[in-house]
Amino acid sequence: FLEVKPFSLFSLPLSVTTVLFANSHRVEALRDAATAVEQEKEILLEMIHSIQNSQDMRQISDGEREELNLTANRLMGRTLTVEVSVETIRNPQQEESLKHATKIIDEVVSKFLDDVGTAKSHLMSLYSACSSEVPPGPVDQKFQSIVIGCALEDQKKIKRRLETLLRNIDNSDKAIKLLEHSKGAGPKTLQNMDGKFN
Repeated sequence: FLEVKPFSLFSLPLSVTTVLFANSHRVEALRDAATAVEQEKEILLEMIHSIQNSQDMRQISDGEREELNLTANRLMGRTLTVEVSVETIRNPQQEESLKHATKIIDEVVSKFLDDVGTAKSHLMSLYSACSSEVPPGPVDQKFQSIVIGCALEDQKKIKRRLETLLRNIDNSDKAIKLLEHSKGAGPKTLQNMDGKFN
């Protein structure tokens, strides 16, 4: 019978071991680069969406707005053609924690139309639960314990999603306030202009 010797990394030539360890750093660098591309894609899509819903777009002519929207839609379409996926290795407990955390965020998002103020406050408490800094407001302790049970990469993605949601709410609030301000200032501005010609 042939004797099967147990495999050991230390039995390999030093050059092979060195190459493997060197490649382990390259693998992590590859994952980091792919994650950076994922984040850049999210930022670009958010930026294009914000421009389309900005107050500046409401203050230009219909023709200009249509042309800019066509450009924005083209850019968004090209951005969406970039497909990057970095799979996270999880154990069953981490899988369950991620599902639970995602469900909680989705439930808050579904209540936006009913009560934006309450939904925003809830999102803030969820975001505070993911922050390593001293939170400015209350912390959702239950959500915090769930997030801690997630894989480290998932924790970062959860925090990033909450940041994006809060940013979108703030941008929407600003757009609404600017629109209300412009509506309120409209008649007064017209009166002032009329006065100049009288």
